Amino acid sequence: MSTKKRDSSQGDTGTTDIAYDVISVTYHLLQGAETINQYIGDAEQEGDQELAQFFRETKDEYTRRADRAKQLLVKYAGRRQGQAASGA
Repeated sequence: MSTKKRDSSQGDTGTTDIAYDVISVTYHLLQGAETINQYIGDAEQEGDQELAQFFRETKDEYTRRADRAKQLLVKYAGRRQGQAASGA
């Protein structure tokens, strides 16, 4: 017998926990990429190209992961719609 853990931390939104999780991760990755722009500017203003490059690489990683999260969101949103259509 399996027990299904229910996490209602996002309230009664009608959104599955996993979809909420992917949306949240995507948001935070994109927010991080945006914030790092400030850090790049700070490093460049200080003339520290090594640090600016590190921040650029970090931003690229955030962006790459956000793109992957968006792909997964499409997959899981599609799965949820298919379940709703079949009555699951």
